[in-house]
Amino acid sequence: MPMQVADLDSVLEIESISHLHPWTRGNFSDSLDAGHWAYCIRPQVDSAIPGSFLDASVLWAYCILYPAVDELHLLNITVTPKLRKLGLGSRLMSAIEGVATQQKIPRIILEVRPSNTNAVTLYQKLGYQQIGVRKGYYPADKSTGTREDALVLAKSIKLEP
Repeated sequence: MPMQVADLDSVLEIESISHLHPWTRGNFSDSLDAGHWAYCIRPQVDSAIPGSFLDASVLWAYCILYPAVDELHLLNITVTPKLRKLGLGSRLMSAIEGVATQQKIPRIILEVRPSNTNAVTLYQKLGYQQIGVRKGYYPADKSTGTREDALVLAKSIKLEP
């Protein structure tokens, strides 16, 4: 479902525990104001099923996409830590590829930290290939003072003629 301003508290809660340099409320608000495609993933439940992660108000994951003329730039994708390694990231990436197909956008591009080996492995498994490196892309690590490069990955999307 589309991300709303009302979702930002939940988004920021996950963002703050998931990233070394989390996006701020301003970053998310700016993306929403700019018209970036932003989605929240919550459980689909028909009735009150016991369990905190089956509560439809609990946020499971989110993503921010920037549509350009011929590519969809994945700016942020995050799954809540308690639900990682369950295939949710793969399903979300599949949904993103579906959006690209539906919107007739032939390529998805993203940046990822080389140190984020779980994400790099997932993207490679899904057919993303490295097309470049952005030197010193990520903010400096507080303990070392060094910036981290970003791997630039892309995947072509097969579009129906």
